[in-house]
Amino acid sequence: MKTFWPIFWPVFAAILAAAVVIALIASKRIILWRIVDFIIAAVFIYAGALKVLDPVQFAHDIDHYKILPWTIGVGLAFYLPWLEIFCGLALIFRLFYRGALSILTVLVVVFLVATIAAKVRGLDITCGCFGHASQNWSFPAHLALDLGILTALAALCYCSVARARANASPTPMS
Repeated sequence: MKTFWPIFWPVFAAILAAAVVIALIASKRIILWRIVDFIIAAVFIYAGALKVLDPVQFAHDIDHYKILPWTIGVGLAFYLPWLEIFCGLALIFRLFYRGALSILTVLVVVFLVATIAAKVRGLDITCGCFGHASQNWSFPAHLALDLGILTALAALCYCSVARARANASPTPMS
């Protein structure tokens, strides 16, 4: 089972990126965008649930980045998993949809910047995103997954804004 996990998430990121490309090509097909919504929501609900189950380990994972004081890291360890879960649910149920997309996009960007900053400083860290399953990932695997998720979130944001503009544009009088 251990040999399966290191390859699963980069492959998942590639599949996610392919789904986004297909959804962009067939942008009129709402069902494809809903599938991307459900995939992204599932990723964040799963990641949040794993962190909720072990907030102390997540606090240690945050502390390994050496960016925030311990007390702030502990607060984030108890707050961020629930934010991920609620944003994932918002994507599924389409409640506060754009807000959830914005929050998740910011979270992924901040995580990418923190991960790259830690790598530049020579810190060998585990991200803590998916609990113990992500402990043995390589840096490129982290980047592949995060960039895949970021691409999907950006595409969903673009589609949401485009759909809102299309619905708001006045129809010509007949």
